[in-house]
Amino acid sequence: MAEKAELKAGDKAPDFALEDTEGKTVRLSDFRGKTVVLYFYPKDDTPGCTKEACNLRDNYSVLQKKGIVVLGVSLDDQTSHQKFTKKFSLPFPLLCDTEKKVSTLYGIYGERSLYGRKFMGINRTTFLIDTEGKILHIFRKVDTEHHATEILGVLNRQKGQ
Repeated sequence: MAEKAELKAGDKAPDFALEDTEGKTVRLSDFRGKTVVLYFYPKDDTPGCTKEACNLRDNYSVLQKKGIVVLGVSLDDQTSHQKFTKKFSLPFPLLCDTEKKVSTLYGIYGERSLYGRKFMGINRTTFLIDTEGKILHIFRKVDTEHHATEILGVLNRQKGQ
């Protein structure tokens, strides 16, 4: 089987349907006409993932004013997402990719390494998707404490073109 080409800026973002924290089906195509921050993270309630989610939470009103939709995706189930959302008062939906289909589709599920141990999981990545459903930018190295600033910086540079 041929390996799927890695997604890059300018590509159409693959559509998907995943259940959110409340069991509602969310499709990427539902947000056509809006800019979408689709952020994939390894695990609910872990240090880096919590910093990233809280940074997006703390800057959510600024992102919303710019018409940006934030969607978080991990391999965690609804129960885990509900606890994480409640514990940190997250205002955006977290999507359950328990079967690894969407993270595989986006090419970010693969081998990871932590403290010298190798395992399979999500490689923290954010896709910034424009109003037409095209990938504007891919953050492969995410600054979890300043991610919203990174996102806004890219959007401001895009508008300055």
